[in-house]
Amino acid sequence: MRDLARLASGHRGVLSLAILLTLVASALGMLQPLLVRQAIDSAGHSSLPWHLLTGLVVLFAAQALADAVGLFLLERTGEGVVLGLRRRLIARLLRLRMRVYDEHRIGDLISRVSADTTVLREVTTQASVQLITGALTGIGTVVLMVWLDPFLFLVVISTVAVAAAVVGSLLGRLRAASERAQHSVGAMTADLERALGAIRTVRASRAEEREAQHVGSRARAAYAAGVQAARITSVMSPAVELALRGSLLLVLLIGGTRVARDATSLGELTAFLLYATYLVVPLASVLQGIGSVQRGMGALQRVQEAGALPVEDADGRARPAPAGNGAPVLELRDVRFGYGDRPVLRGVSLTVPPRAHVALVGRSGAGKSTVFSLVERFYEPGSGTILFRGEDIRELGRTDYRSRIALVDQNTPVLHGSLRENLCYTAPHAEEADLERVVRLVNLTELVDRLPSGLDSPVGERGNRLSGGECQRIAIARALLGRPSLLLLDEPTAHLDTVNEAALVRAIDRISEECALLVIAHRISTVCQADRIVVLDAGEVVAEGSHETLLESSSHYRGLVLGELAHNSPDNVEDSPGTGSRPSETGKLPKGNFAWMDLGPPPAQC
Repeated sequence: MRDLARLASGHRGVLSLAILLTLVASALGMLQPLLVRQAIDSAGHSSLPWHLLTGLVVLFAAQALADAVGLFLLERTGEGVVLGLRRRLIARLLRLRMRVYDEHRIGDLISRVSADTTVLREVTTQASVQLITGALTGIGTVVLMVWLDPFLFLVVISTVAVAAAVVGSLLGRLRAASERAQHSVGAMTADLERALGAIRTVRASRAEEREAQHVGSRARAAYAAGVQAARITSVMSPAVELALRGSLLLVLLIGGTRVARDATSLGELTAFLLYATYLVVPLASVLQGIGSVQRGMGALQRVQEAGALPVEDADGRARPAPAGNGAPVLELRDVRFGYGDRPVLRGVSLTVPPRAHVALVGRSGAGKSTVFSLVERFYEPGSGTILFRGEDIRELGRTDYRSRIALVDQNTPVLHGSLRENLCYTAPHAEEADLERVVRLVNLTELVDRLPSGLDSPVGERGNRLSGGECQRIAIARALLGRPSLLLLDEPTAHLDTVNEAALVRAIDRISEECALLVIAHRISTVCQADRIVVLDAGEVVAEGSHETLLESSSHYRGLVLGELAHNSPDNVEDSPGTGSRPSETGKLPKGNFAWMDLGPPPAQC
């Protein structure tokens, strides 16, 4: 309960005012029976005292106003609590350590921001919880009231009908406001899932703050719609409550007058009043309150668990990433890493000099993508050191360090929005000339010309309006727009046809003049263009050198190259010219199943 109260700690002033108004409304309601009693007693000796009736009308109006304002303040406070809680959770979920995303379902994390915080709103604003009337109790009570005094029942039902008319006139507006609120919550959830689904791109692009602000704007829209619904509810709920209280007061007033004039007995009136009070079952209200608190406690626990998930360390006083000092852009020294108890890297060492093109090759599961994850600081190595321009990356600020490198993931995520927004995601303030440069560099000009609105055309949810090759080229252009010192490419030609593959190979040559390249590659077209090739197998570097050197000296590398060619030409094929070696003594490739490479068609020669 203390934790629930702590959620509203920043709204104590408004809560105090709302509680005070509720107490005033209750006090005004307690005065009304006294005036009724006085009016009944006076009716036996003279005419009805009109000043007492006027006082009742004033008390009714004052109570309605105090109830409406107090309830609105409580509802608005609940919306404010949810807004603050959601914004804090959104900012935290976008900064969780990468292992947390591996261990938790994204949908579950999102539900803690949407559904669980909504339950907490209901608990922190108890005035919004409506009483539940038992259907059988209500039917039985109505039957008994009609049997005792049909006239007084008509009085009660007439009063309730007025309240029903008020409620009915507001139901449409309340439904519309509620739908807007739900739509805003749905949009917030969708945008958050969009960001979390592409969290590697968000993290590599240093876009956590921008995403937090964007998704937070959806939360603010939900807050505004919720306040509008609260304004309507603040009129509806007092109308229903006052209808019940007003019907009892009218029954007391009219029935008491009839008793005083011997038109009915005091016992029948008392019984009727008692049955009328049973229209609202106190026990149901208590049980509903207990259930709401229990649901709120469960939701609070889930929200607190999400708030306690570990996040990436803040930059703090970390040093900025060095610019250019002659040292290798990237260097791994005896790096070891594993996922849980499963070792993946077993002492990997490699170097990427400035403006060098280094290819990382190996079978699936050799550890190539893990190297990229460690370089991007998605994970920290178990042992060993990773240096950026001679500095240990653990000593550098994450944001500044990630601004010097760029990653094109194998999944090539394209985010919902326009083509321009996707290209400028890493560099949101890029100049138009730089944008045109990367579009030409990765051969996207034809796509831009074909789209109805050019760069401002929508690409669909996760790029579903584009081909796989177009998504891949967009991801590469996005990475290049920030002019990184190191570009990490995870199989950049995987989704490209022959024409675009050749264009990209030429582009990679031009890119290597601007920055260093570390490329995970399988295709010969990408591998043989590299200045240096590092061969991984089972988490270890088993060979390193140029394409021609490795063909001569490394049987493992030669098997990878032959496997690619055999995958696309299963029959015996003559040694391709320009490779610098003969794959076998017969000059022909060995037969066999090389489907594990899962490669596209390579060019005939380097």
